[in-house]
Amino acid sequence: MKRLTPYVGLFFLLLTTGCATYQNKVGKARASLVAHDYETALKELEPLANKEDGDQLVYLLDYGVAQQISGKVKESNVTLLRADKLAEQVDYQSISRVAGSLALNEEMVQYKGDTFEKIFINAYLAMNFLELGQLDDALVEARRINEKYQKYRQEEKQKFELNPFSKYLSAVIWEANRDYDDAYIAYQEAYKLDPTIPHIGEDLIRSAKLARRPDTYKDWRKKFPEVKENPDWYNKSLGELVIIYQQGWGPRKYTAQNEYRLPALYPTPSETKIARVTVDGGETVVSHPIYDVQEAAIKTLKEDYGILVAKRLAGFASKAVLADQVRQKNQLLGDLTFLAMNLADRADLRQWSTLPQTIQLIRIPMKPGEYKFNLEGLSLAGTPTGEALYNQKVTIKPGQKKFVVWRSLK
Repeated sequence: MKRLTPYVGLFFLLLTTGCATYQNKVGKARASLVAHDYETALKELEPLANKEDGDQLVYLLDYGVAQQISGKVKESNVTLLRADKLAEQVDYQSISRVAGSLALNEEMVQYKGDTFEKIFINAYLAMNFLELGQLDDALVEARRINEKYQKYRQEEKQKFELNPFSKYLSAVIWEANRDYDDAYIAYQEAYKLDPTIPHIGEDLIRSAKLARRPDTYKDWRKKFPEVKENPDWYNKSLGELVIIYQQGWGPRKYTAQNEYRLPALYPTPSETKIARVTVDGGETVVSHPIYDVQEAAIKTLKEDYGILVAKRLAGFASKAVLADQVRQKNQLLGDLTFLAMNLADRADLRQWSTLPQTIQLIRIPMKPGEYKFNLEGLSLAGTPTGEALYNQKVTIKPGQKKFVVWRSLK
């Protein structure tokens, strides 16, 4: 019996290994954010984000966005900068963790994040800096986005993985700094990634002209004959209100219905679908989508499915070998160990789960001055959903852009 004691301990350890999944750990925090109970949400996520283990990156990402939603923008930047540094570290897997992932479950492997998530880190940092009015710091993130874009393009990543929103946002940042040539290049690259971005034709025509590229400007005019140029685009005495609207919640990872060892993404329903801004009771503008996070996440998982299936098949074989070693000591414990290892096996449900469903934009050229605006969330039918920002004050200066970041949660 003394010789069998370690195997008995192993058996019960395996039975308890698969209890607390990632989704279980962050579920309460997400629910608290929806209820606007920000204090509870942050208290739930903070210890997870500060724990140095193989899951730290995913919790830093969730915590950073939760801080942004809670209005703690500076604190969000501190967290996301930690996440960016961690994500860029040299890929390293301990032998024990890789082996454990085969014997038990994929969540034992260090979380590294998907490509579009890694680029999103810098987009979120840029959004935070823009909201704080720190354009120079936002420009640093625009450069980081470009560095990652070049790196991942060389690795032949799919277009949706290269995150068109981040590239588009970098174009807006360059334009805000009056670096019109860099802005044009970024708009062009965003167009190559996703030519369906609303109003991208206007952006290309405007930025090409501002960048003093006459031939390119003429080419885009021919490409988009339906675009009517607005003289306000080139009026340097005007400013611009730019609202970056994060709509809803991205899809959630849960166990696939037909195979508990594999993950599947399920859409998260939301009532608020678009945003409408009304400035001083006058001009009303509705948001338009720039990037579908839900679609990118689903395509990424589909792209990775072949690798995931191969890993789980290898894991099944590893379990059989380990269980057979126990059977050589005791047949019953060997059978129970094989059963326990398969029960402990589970899908990797980790993801950056505080991302929105879509990223949308509102851009309004405005004369310099002090304004008040209302920002309302609307359903697909165009009716207000109750999510709103009322009587928001904004100062527009000549030739400058004022950025507002807003998130709907229901």
